[in-house]
Amino acid sequence: MEEVTRFAPSPTGWLHLGHAHAALFARRLGRRCLLRIEDIDAARCRPAFAEALREDLDWLGLAFDGPVRVQSAHMAEYAAALEALRVRGLLYPCFCTRADIAAAASAQHGPSGLVYPGTCRGRPDAAALLAQGAAHAWRLDVARSVATTGPLSFQERGEGRLPCDPRPHGDVVLARKDVPASYHLCVAHDDAAQGVTCVTRGEDLRPATAIHRLLQALLGWPEPRYAHHRLLAGPDGRRLAKRDGAPSLRALRAAGHSPAAVRAMAGPA
Repeated sequence: MEEVTRFAPSPTGWLHLGHAHAALFARRLGRRCLLRIEDIDAARCRPAFAEALREDLDWLGLAFDGPVRVQSAHMAEYAAALEALRVRGLLYPCFCTRADIAAAASAQHGPSGLVYPGTCRGRPDAAALLAQGAAHAWRLDVARSVATTGPLSFQERGEGRLPCDPRPHGDVVLARKDVPASYHLCVAHDDAAQGVTCVTRGEDLRPATAIHRLLQALLGWPEPRYAHHRLLAGPDGRRLAKRDGAPSLRALRAAGHSPAAVRAMAGPA
């Protein structure tokens, strides 16, 4: 069977060594490896970064297969998936702010951070607030969804089939005004649409697999295999991240490092 993988960066900054490691890992595992640009967050993503990441990948010597998928060009597809969940009564509007959730006495921490306490689930004035144009997000009723799908599991490379439970994540947001479709919805949709058979990504995203398996089961999308790789860390032991000023690939190039040297710095894929 031909393994299809993907490298899916968000153009919110320059690519760094952690990205190079992820791209090399995906390229090594996939007979076909796709490039996807996850730019649904218009407030943080920049066209200049999207152009730069392609340049950096070319310089690094990484070739990808097929056309590049740009998420912002497919919003109608994500809207259709949301509607399919909405008509089944699996979504509900949430009018809470982040501050409201943080202040809720019943809010707890889960695998993805603060767990939504379900304040707006079954809210009697929801229809009136929607009619008034009140700001809102659309949340997935996770407990009701799991009752529909039954127990879930996923196939992890080197570990076999593992059980997963999305309920500790709480009712996750699948859309809001500023981002009409969430990471969870878009990535699960696109992996299915692009025929990805093995999802490669950092170990920090392993907990999200439970949500993605739930969406796949609800919407009849194929189940891929998963391969979560280690995260590169800096001299201080913290994982490399854009927000922490991790050295960018273009900075390393400007400093005179060759593509081969940078690939070696990225570590074994």
